[in-house]
Amino acid sequence: MTLIPEIKPQQSIALLKALHILTRDGKLNQDTRRKLKQVYHLYQFIEPLMQEVMDKQSDLSLVDHGAGKSYLGFILYDLFLKQQPAGQVIGIETRAELVQKSRELAAELGFERMAFEHLSVEQSMHAPQIPARVDMVTALHACNTATDDAIRFGLARKAQFMVLVPCCQAEVAEVLRRHKNASFGLTPLSELWRHPIHTREFGSQITNVLRCLQLEAHGYQLTVTELVGWEHSMKNELIIARRTGKPRGDAQQRLADILLSLNLESLRARFMPEALTAD
Repeated sequence: MTLIPEIKPQQSIALLKALHILTRDGKLNQDTRRKLKQVYHLYQFIEPLMQEVMDKQSDLSLVDHGAGKSYLGFILYDLFLKQQPAGQVIGIETRAELVQKSRELAAELGFERMAFEHLSVEQSMHAPQIPARVDMVTALHACNTATDDAIRFGLARKAQFMVLVPCCQAEVAEVLRRHKNASFGLTPLSELWRHPIHTREFGSQITNVLRCLQLEAHGYQLTVTELVGWEHSMKNELIIARRTGKPRGDAQQRLADILLSLNLESLRARFMPEALTAD
C-alpha cells in the first residue's frame, strides 16, 4: 500500500524506482509525477485491447518489438498481466546488454511471465522461442525504421493488434532531400519539402501515412490519434491497428501511387515487401 495517491495499489514500487518514475526514497517530484501521468495515459489506450483478448481466450501473448529497456513491457505486465492467471510479455531487442538488464530486473521483481530475446528482425519472424500466436505487438518510440520492423513482425505473425508510437523518422526525409531536384520537375507537391524544416516534418508525416496504408492493405483497421500527455516529445502520434482480415480495397494501389508521385520508389521494398504483399 502506498500513501502517494497517483500510485495504484497493485503497482510495484521497486519497478517504479527502477524506471526512475519514483525517486530512490520513493517519492514523486514534478518531473516524475508528469512521467507517471504519461504512463497512465498510454495505458488507457492499451488496457482495453488486452482485456478484449483475455475475454476471448483467457490468455495473451504480447511482443514489445524494439523494446530497448522494456519500459512499456514492464508497465503493461505490472498494471495488467500480473493480476491475470495467464498471459506473457516478450521483449525483442537487438542490444544484448539491454536484454540482459531486463532479464535481471524481471527476475528481481518476480515477473515470471516476462521473457526477453536478443534477436534481429529477421530472426524474430520465425524464432522458435517466440510463440506461434502473437496477439499484440507494441513499439513505443521505436526510432526510424524500428517501427517498420515491428510492423513487419506483426504482419508476419498476423497479430490481432499493433500499438505503435513512431519516433525519429529520418529515412524518408533523406530520400526526399536526395531526389529534391528531380522531384521539382515531377510534381509541384515537391514545394512541401523544398526547405529543410519542411522536409523533416513532411517526411515524418508521409512515413506514417505509408505505414497506415501498408497496414490497411493487409487487413487492419486503424485508429490514428495524438498521444496527448507526452508533452515533452514532438513524436506524439499513436497508431492502433486491429486485424479484421479485410484489406482496404485501394490501399495497395494508393501506397504505390504515393511512392511513385513523391519520387520515393527506392523505398518500395520497405513499405511493400514482396514477401508480405499476398496475405
